[in-house]
Amino acid sequence: MKTLIVITGATASGKTSVALDVAEALGCDIISADSRQIYSGLPIGTAAPTEAEQSRVRHHLVGTLPLDAYYSASQFEHDALRLMEQQWQQGDYALVCGGSMMYVDALLYGLDPLPAVSDTTRAHVAAIFSHNGIEGLRAALQIVDPEYMKTADPANHKRLVHALEVSYQAGVPYSSLCSGQRRQLPCRVVKAMIDMERETLFSRINRRVGMMMDQGLIDEARRVYPQRHLNSLNTVGYKELFAYFDGVWDLDTALARIAKNTRVYAKKQLTWLKRPGRNEDLLRLTPENAVKELIDFTLRPDS
Repeated sequence: MKTLIVITGATASGKTSVALDVAEALGCDIISADSRQIYSGLPIGTAAPTEAEQSRVRHHLVGTLPLDAYYSASQFEHDALRLMEQQWQQGDYALVCGGSMMYVDALLYGLDPLPAVSDTTRAHVAAIFSHNGIEGLRAALQIVDPEYMKTADPANHKRLVHALEVSYQAGVPYSSLCSGQRRQLPCRVVKAMIDMERETLFSRINRRVGMMMDQGLIDEARRVYPQRHLNSLNTVGYKELFAYFDGVWDLDTALARIAKNTRVYAKKQLTWLKRPGRNEDLLRLTPENAVKELIDFTLRPDS
């Protein structure tokens, strides 16, 4: 039986290390499910697999797009399904690793068919956000899709932008196009995360910020600073250093904010994984034995 292994979970939990060992053991590539690692020029700030790690196991969807390219969960779904089929032509396993939960959900459960958003529509919505901020997005959605606004996260501007773009493009409310029907993949799925105490995770996040600084994060951020308006750089690590370059914060404050905002992001990822109806079959791995536990479970004939 063809098997898809998905290693997901919070940032800095050790997903990449586990994925490398599992992929080597099972003889498959790694498909990245990270919405920022796909862009080139950001290896340090996105904690992308290093050259040495990519030489051990072939990675897909890492460092392949320019910073100004548009990429979405829908595009990831299409690319990942294609790459999985390629992997299954060579063996029984395909492995996806990443913490972008919308990407993981798009692959596992499918997305409702939505219209492709034109550059004109995207620019129009971007102008609303630029001129009127998140309040402008909320006001516009309250007019075109009040049903969506009943359940929307009013602080998540990315979701609001997406809903508004689709509503304008389709000419009907975004909520009317969302069926909620789940797609079944034609394979066995093993979905796993590395489960650790929150205090341990946050300690790893704090250490990672220091490691990134040692690796040259400031220089990397300076190189992309002229393009700071791009959505690909609306990312923890870069936003805070841009504020430092602009003189808004001193360096110590910027680094503290990077650590804090990364911890907040990790909390959101963990909350996502607790949602009912989606993660009851999630395999929770212990940090010390994650590789063995995942391989043993995958190879068990009755799992």
